[in-house]
Amino acid sequence: MAQHNHTEVVYGLYNDEEDLLHAVKEAQNGHLDIYDVFTPFPVHGLDPILGLEESRLHQAGFIYGALGTMTAFLGMTWIFTKDWPNIFGGKPYWSVPAFIPITFELTVLFAAIGMTVTFYIINGLGPGVVSKHLDDRITDDKFCLAFDAAVVDKQKAESFLKSTGAAEIHSKTL
Repeated sequence: MAQHNHTEVVYGLYNDEEDLLHAVKEAQNGHLDIYDVFTPFPVHGLDPILGLEESRLHQAGFIYGALGTMTAFLGMTWIFTKDWPNIFGGKPYWSVPAFIPITFELTVLFAAIGMTVTFYIINGLGPGVVSKHLDDRITDDKFCLAFDAAVVDKQKAESFLKSTGAAEIHSKTL
């Protein structure tokens, strides 16, 4: 039988990113364990306050791009020197300048598709995945600071959210 983990989350909605940043700093100073922070757009300075490391997705993008470059270059080398050695417009069989456009295109294609697939896998997204979200307005115009009720006392979390200026305070089981 499948086991379902249900987490009760206490969260506050803020109207402004500056209020959210202040609340996150206060939570860190008060040693409150933050469950997550949700924003409708990237908030400058939030990652260092939360202690988040820089994403390594760009390193994966470089690897996927290098794989695309090698695939294009080695594929065209084999095609034009071994499989179908035709002379086009007086060019030699192995004409590297003629390979540049396709090599560039495959580099970009492999990097884009590879990074997209990697992003979806790391974040647990994809077809058939049911999204667990706290409030629809988080993707529109609200900023959210959430606490796990099993880690931080519910009353303590609610009073903290009130004291930091949360416009709304809710509780939800995910």
